[in-house]
Amino acid sequence: MAVYAIGDLHLPGSDIKPMDVFGAHWENHFERICEDWRAKVSGDDIVLLPGDFSWAMTLADAMDDIRAVGALPGRKIMVRGNHDFWWSSLTQVRAAMPDGMYVLQNDSLEMDGIVFCGTRGWTIVGDADDRQQDLKIYRREVIRLEMALKCAARQAHGRDIVALMHYPPFDERQRPSGFTGLLEQYGVKQVVYGHLHGQSLRGAFSGRLRGVDYFQVSCDGLGFKLLELPPIESSNKDT
Repeated sequence: MAVYAIGDLHLPGSDIKPMDVFGAHWENHFERICEDWRAKVSGDDIVLLPGDFSWAMTLADAMDDIRAVGALPGRKIMVRGNHDFWWSSLTQVRAAMPDGMYVLQNDSLEMDGIVFCGTRGWTIVGDADDRQQDLKIYRREVIRLEMALKCAARQAHGRDIVALMHYPPFDERQRPSGFTGLLEQYGVKQVVYGHLHGQSLRGAFSGRLRGVDYFQVSCDGLGFKLLELPPIESSNKDT
């Protein structure tokens, strides 16, 4: 069993929304992702999808995208991104998922000896920041991450924990945040995150930080190919 990750698929929903308006490198991006996916992933593998799955505004409009990814090999685990407006009622979203496709929200899922959990996250905001709306959402997302990690800790019983986040859990200088503090406190081994595109990817951090391995997996940053996560026992050793 291998674990792969790729984020920010930005599938079109019910509308034709060509992603190449964001650059020629986005042309036919999903077809390229599917080609790589089928070449790499077997039925027993796990694929992590950390948000911005579809541009759809309703669950009904997202169903073509959900079915398209559901038909690809492997078991898929997803968290919500800031553009996933189609993700409304968790009960309805879970009921719509095809076999082998799972969503996480304030909870966790054990699969093949690994416990997965996560949350959307938000822009990092300090207590002294005057962006009150962002600060409110940031604090709420920190609470949601802790809820997910508490659930994961109850499931873990010595198993490794891997977290999915949409937003980076730190700022551009990788300074500690409410998110990173919780990830370190609960002994999370690996974190995948997306959200960043274009110029923002140039300074995006992937690597080990205060005992946690982070992987930036926005699809355009990966050249529209899935990233295989290294085995935890080798990726999380002190060097």
